[in-house]
Amino acid sequence: MDWELVFTIRDALKRPLFAEAEIIGGRTGLSRAIRWVHVLESASFESLIHGEEMILTTGIGASADLPSSLSFMQNLIDKNAACLCIELGAYFSSIPQEMIDLANQHDFPLIIFTRTVRFVDITLDLHSLIINRHHRMLQELESISREFHRLTLTSQGALKVLQLLCKSTRTQIVYMQPQGKPLFFPALPPEEQAPLLSFFEAFGEEMEGVQPDAAPYIRDYGHKTIALKPVGALDQTWAYILMVCNHKPQEFDCLLLDSASLSIAQELLRTRYMEERKLFSENLWVDELIGGRTQDDNRLKGLVGPDFNVVNELPYRVCLIEIENPRDVKWNSSENDWESITFHLSLILRSIFEKYSLRPLITLKNNRLTVIALDIQSKLPGKLRLQQALDTLQHIRSDEKLKDLQLVIGVSKSHRGLKHAYAGYQEAVQALSLYSCYQKSILFYEELGVFQLLLSLNDGKTLENFIRSYLGPLIDHDMAKGSELLLTLRVYLDHDGSKQIAARNLFIVRQSLYYRLDKITELLGEDFMLPENRISIQVALRAYQLLYPEKFTLPSSRSAQL
Repeated sequence: MDWELVFTIRDALKRPLFAEAEIIGGRTGLSRAIRWVHVLESASFESLIHGEEMILTTGIGASADLPSSLSFMQNLIDKNAACLCIELGAYFSSIPQEMIDLANQHDFPLIIFTRTVRFVDITLDLHSLIINRHHRMLQELESISREFHRLTLTSQGALKVLQLLCKSTRTQIVYMQPQGKPLFFPALPPEEQAPLLSFFEAFGEEMEGVQPDAAPYIRDYGHKTIALKPVGALDQTWAYILMVCNHKPQEFDCLLLDSASLSIAQELLRTRYMEERKLFSENLWVDELIGGRTQDDNRLKGLVGPDFNVVNELPYRVCLIEIENPRDVKWNSSENDWESITFHLSLILRSIFEKYSLRPLITLKNNRLTVIALDIQSKLPGKLRLQQALDTLQHIRSDEKLKDLQLVIGVSKSHRGLKHAYAGYQEAVQALSLYSCYQKSILFYEELGVFQLLLSLNDGKTLENFIRSYLGPLIDHDMAKGSELLLTLRVYLDHDGSKQIAARNLFIVRQSLYYRLDKITELLGEDFMLPENRISIQVALRAYQLLYPEKFTLPSSRSAQL
């Protein structure tokens, strides 16, 4: 970094107006930056300064006694003021030794004017210099940022950006990627790399979930300071840049770090778009897999490629993702057409799945993405990682292209062997079909319970006949009287016959529930709660829910009050 861009206390002391100023404390802090100059004659200034101001005072608000003076100075130190300049005179004839000791303790420059000075002249002089340097800093920042963007359009652009960042800030730069070796600019011997990598490993856990557009995080590293900046886009972090400084990072350093991060993220995003276009060619053979049109191992080997043997042994689940547009947003422009939306979603999906050690094979048909999620193995169980990945995908709402979408997802059981992808696809289809019954946006096939059996029996007659056998009288009564005996019976049985819980969930008083249960007993017979009958009735209720999910919508507390 060009240190002339930072205006320090040492620079200020070289100005003619400070010719007779004397440094009496905190001499080791002369390299502190001055962002502004502020005249302060009040002891209550908590909201008046922001940090890094040179404070000019006669002491009128702080010289009542020694405790007041020390408190005034300690508050300035706590608020990160740059230094304190006191004009000796009516309020301070001399500076107490305790104030000098406090300044030395915190490397906080304490400066005195032995003669009267015009504070207005000091502020005019220093402010003109500060503004001029700030303007030069912005010019240099813009120039370097343009060079960052230009470098990303060349071969190995990201490496060149990191090299320029290192040169411009005069700091040690470390580039960390989840998959890949860390890069050091300038190069470091292994013994110096290890502590930095250990620091990042501990710090990286803190950074989980931090968005790429977050400001750099600043942490102490021995006698140095580290600024850590995530690199990424689409709510996903793909890498980190560590800036190791011998000093506290200045505004210029952090702005350059932000700019470099953005430039590298744009290059990574372009690369991922190109890779995604290439990977979208998987569409054809993945479609063959889930359609059950490819069962021969030799044919599969030809489709998958040289890593077939490895891929074919990996456990996987088939995810069927239905894309809904609940707000009926019209995508008319070339930028936001349907192809762009689905391609964008697949790009984000791939990034999220890779983060959770899942390799996605993706195909698209109409408004459904089908994903064969290969488990590349990790410490956590595969189902848990897949659940986390799908939950993350559900909550991608900051992206303009996806904020109006609603995703409903059906997930198969775990399978091995790509020839069984068709069976997994059918399970995912069945899980997705039960969204109206469960009203859950992510449904795993193994969690469907008795619905797995009922779906295979749904031939148009078998379930209807079974339902009529056990629930016919209740169905007829509800249709004729507009009652809710079927819903009441389902809630009552689902809570193991608890009248208190059933009444609460139905938003009715206990007496109303007793009346309904008496009517159910009258229509189904006294023995409807015997184990054998109860099992059959509960299965019939699930079958009825499968065929007519809207009939089993629970009332809300608001509608009950109305």
